[in-house]
Amino acid sequence: MTSAATPVLQVFRLGTPWQTIDPFLFVVHHVDAYPAGNDELGPAASLEGRPLGQDFGNPSGWSMYHGTTVPGFPGHPHRGFETVTFVRRGFVDHSDSVGAAARFGEGDTQWLTAGNGIVHSEMFPLLNQDADNPLELFQIWLNLPAESKTADPHFSMLWNEETPTVTVEEDGRTVSVRVLAGRLGDATPPPPPPNSWASRPDTDVAIWNIDLSAGAEWTVPPASVDGTQRVLYVYNGSPVQVGDRPVESGHGVVVDASSPVPLVAGESGTQILLLQGRPIGEPVASYGPFVLNDEEGIRQAFEDYRRTGFGGWPWDSDGPVHDREAGRFAKHPDGRIEKR
Repeated sequence: MTSAATPVLQVFRLGTPWQTIDPFLFVVHHVDAYPAGNDELGPAASLEGRPLGQDFGNPSGWSMYHGTTVPGFPGHPHRGFETVTFVRRGFVDHSDSVGAAARFGEGDTQWLTAGNGIVHSEMFPLLNQDADNPLELFQIWLNLPAESKTADPHFSMLWNEETPTVTVEEDGRTVSVRVLAGRLGDATPPPPPPNSWASRPDTDVAIWNIDLSAGAEWTVPPASVDGTQRVLYVYNGSPVQVGDRPVESGHGVVVDASSPVPLVAGESGTQILLLQGRPIGEPVASYGPFVLNDEEGIRQAFEDYRRTGFGGWPWDSDGPVHDREAGRFAKHPDGRIEKR
């Protein structure tokens, strides 16, 4: 029996992507020190020697990924799960096959239900021409239960201004918890999409970004639903004490979600991403961008994508970017436009 004093069940080294737990499928943390941008919103730097289209090597501290002019991920399909993209620094230009578009960043989160199928593009425009363009983001894949895998795609934005942060200050030390999903005390974020596993009150899905200043202490409260699984990703800063275990940056920690989890930051502070939820507990069959329940579902996804293109592609390039001066905005499939 795990006690409250020893809530750690497993510690593992973070790879690429990060190891996950049901109901999550995939987590990746992009950190790129992009230089100043050029007139095309790409890097004002030589691309010579880079394997453009497959540039993941991070030379000089940044990658082009699948982009050839602007870094990022041109149009690609998804089916059967959701992408949650939380941008701490920099910007993402989104375009998709159902007609939605957006520029978001600097604390914004995009939550996209792929459902029965969508194609989307995620490009990283380098807006500053006279300064560097640092980018930091998390992309999290959240699985869908079988009955929701055929849901219509759904595009939503969780804007920075509407996303709560719980801040605790004591003895000059600060704890800040960004609440992207899942209630924390009185802090309730904007609702997830209607067909999301996170939209069900008994699934206890939470996505929190925890920032502890040097020496700060905070206790993660126990989960509210039996069977919830919880993992802490220590992705930056000094080692942190998790219960009675010191954990270095670059490691994940599976903890007993039914127990409080005391945290004590190291001498230069610590940043942690928390993911939790009640498992879906269904078979998972995946092939690249498709996540279904069996191999027949994967074959059907390929056939449907070849036949329909998941709605086609209404844009004039595979990796469209928006005007430099567009600002933060979202255009929804129904034509509604939000500006920030």
